[in-house]
Amino acid sequence: MSINVLGTPLETCNTNPLTGYTREGSCLEIVGDVGRHVICVRVTAEFLMFSKAVGNDLSTPMPMFDFPGLKPGDRWCLCAPRWKEALDHGMAPPVILMATHHSALEIVTLEDLLTHSYHEGQN
Repeated sequence: MSINVLGTPLETCNTNPLTGYTREGSCLEIVGDVGRHVICVRVTAEFLMFSKAVGNDLSTPMPMFDFPGLKPGDRWCLCAPRWKEALDHGMAPPVILMATHHSALEIVTLEDLLTHSYHEGQN
């Protein structure tokens, strides 16, 4: 069983759009996933602009990769180093802690994740 950053069972991040390194909906740590797609975020417009500006366009659909493109409000398994980069630039999107794999703590602190945690009903 996979564990989240709070020490409880890892919850699904999103199934629409389908996320995760292997596109099963969860931010599992997978052998071979060099990017470490283990942080479940709620995408913001600001983050999408930042990500595009640093060379990772997540808003443009890429049908050849079965990628619909993300829009604000979508939940997505983000690479831990990308989230840390966004954090360092003041652009980190909110984190869904229950769906963030505990291995994210090898790259970011629990304190930073808690500070940026998303709560239902939050904009």
